[in-house]
Amino acid sequence: MKEEDQNIFEKSTEVIGGFQIFLSPFLIAVIIAAIIYFTNPNTITLIIAVVITILGIILGIKLASKIYKSKEGTIHFVSRTAATPEIDELNKKEKKHDPR
Repeated sequence: MKEEDQNIFEKSTEVIGGFQIFLSPFLIAVIIAAIIYFTNPNTITLIIAVVITILGIILGIKLASKIYKSKEGTIHFVSRTAATPEIDELNKKEKKHDPR
């Protein structure tokens, strides 16, 4: 979506979508870092956990900004990945065969 065409609502939804995209790699990195650190808490594993978390932040920011700058935008990306066309098709088939 072109940026000059966006109103405040569209911009805010794009930012929220970008934040959702950022959270995915960040949370995965935090979980991996927590597993590494809490299995053997010491200075070395703390450093490794911090590095993994920083990599998750960098990856999340890069991914979110790349999708934000794309032609479709973040909301299109999030809604496309959240859509389930396979399940929708299955539901349509079940409704056709339902004798009620």
